[in-house]
Amino acid sequence: MLFDTHVNLHAEQYAEDLQDVLTRARAVGVTRFVAICDRLDRFPAVKAIAYANDDITCSVGVHPHYAKDFWSLEAKTLVEEARDPKVCAIGETGLDQHYGYSDIVLQERSFVEHIHAARETGLALVVHTREADDLTGDILEREYKRGAFRILMHCYTGGERLAKRALALDARFSVSGILSFKAAADVRGVMAQVPLDRIILETDCPYLAPVPHRGRRNEPAYLVDVCRAFAEHRGMTFEEAAQLTTRNAIDLFGRAA
Repeated sequence: MLFDTHVNLHAEQYAEDLQDVLTRARAVGVTRFVAICDRLDRFPAVKAIAYANDDITCSVGVHPHYAKDFWSLEAKTLVEEARDPKVCAIGETGLDQHYGYSDIVLQERSFVEHIHAARETGLALVVHTREADDLTGDILEREYKRGAFRILMHCYTGGERLAKRALALDARFSVSGILSFKAAADVRGVMAQVPLDRIILETDCPYLAPVPHRGRRNEPAYLVDVCRAFAEHRGMTFEEAAQLTTRNAIDLFGRAA
């Protein structure tokens, strides 16, 4: 039993064979999925996928890449959408200074509105951070002092310092196929320090396919390979890793239980 906590099922890469993709995942033991929303204008499509499948819930939010397109976003909009019982998380939100598709001021404003929504709803906040460790940590700490909220550091590739700051805020961390990449020694080093009860799994499909599928379109079925890499990394059996991370994910995403 595996739980893929971050799937981009509305992506154009699945336009022709989404149901086949889901069938393959279920056949290898992936029994729950969180479909991630990256733009509010795509939320209806994401939610429709969730409603068409009993084992899929979804998030609502705006990826930092698209903050410029939703510059007037307010927490109340996210809170209203999150009343839907299929919504189990807020985001994907955060900061990305690698690509710089949106001005960092707009990204920060959007991030804070998502935090307010997560605090009000009690749903997990799905946080993306790339080349923005210090500012991400500053915002999380500042906002947490104003009232606690549930944090998930999605597909974590940040540094040790941000990881420690997030752990102090009771954050969870998701492991993706990056853990299996030969060049990801730094990621493995940081994740080795994260307590086991704080770790969940994801594919982030259709991106970041794990070894031995690198270079191919990623699929939820490849969560088996992510779990295998994680189990080896932490000295566990596959079954132990699957049970642990699924239990952790169900605890974080209550509506997905």
